[in-house]
This record gives sequence, structure tokens and C-alpha cells, in this order.
Amino acid sequence: MSHTHSSVRVHCIFSTKERRKIIPANMQPRLWGYIGATATKLGMKTFAVGGIEDHAHALIALPPTMMLSEAMQKIKANSSRWMGEQGIEFAWQEGYGAFSVSISRMDETIAYIQNQREHHKKKSFEEEWAEILKRHGMAE
Repeated sequence: MSHTHSSVRVHCIFSTKERRKIIPANMQPRLWGYIGATATKLGMKTFAVGGIEDHAHALIALPPTMMLSEAMQKIKANSSRWMGEQGIEFAWQEGYGAFSVSISRMDETIAYIQNQREHHKKKSFEEEWAEILKRHGMAE
């Protein structure tokens, strides 16, 4: 086999520092676009980016040469710097969540990410996070 092939699709979730609600609604589409463009420039495939005032979701495919921790560090560092350039004192929380996504669940995951505003009318980020961890067999 002369080429390397991989299909590593990951639903990444990361919160603002101290889970503060500091991403203004009018900046969210621009920030999600910036995160997606950054991931693409780094060689990832971006399927969806979304979120609300205190966290972001990104569905990406990692290239075979990049570790997840490197991808997350670069996405978070670049987007944090960009928010600062927009005049917003900003930082992401140090950690993140990353969950594998099968091809059969891609459409459902994309719709979930794109519908964050509606989703969070019913439940908080903390409730969402606890459910996601439970669904993946983890406890915080």
C-alpha cells in the first residue's frame, strides 16, 4: 500500500475559561467561521462548528499526521488570539472533550452542532456536558 488513509472524525467540545458567557451573539458566526478556517488551514476537514456564549463544538477529521492534542491546542490558541484582536478579552478553558463519530452518525452530529442555540433553550452547558460524558461511559 503506497498511501496512508485514515477516517478519524472527532466531535470536539471546549468551553470558555471558567465557562464564562463571553462570546457575544453577534461574534459567534465569525468565530465559528474562523475556527473552521483554522482547522482547514491546518489540514483537517471541517464538517461543522457551532456553539453559544460559553462553549464551542467542532466536528473535524484529523489528518493522519496530526495528534488530537495538537489540533485542539492550535485551534484554541489561534481562535483565542483572534478574539483578542477583535477587542474581546478572551480565553478558552484548558481542557476539552473529544468523541469519535462514526460515518453513520455524521448527519445527526452536524445537525446537533448547527442547532446549539435551540438546544440550549432546553438545557444548560453543564447538563449537556454531563449527558455527553455519561453517553460515552465517562464521569466528570
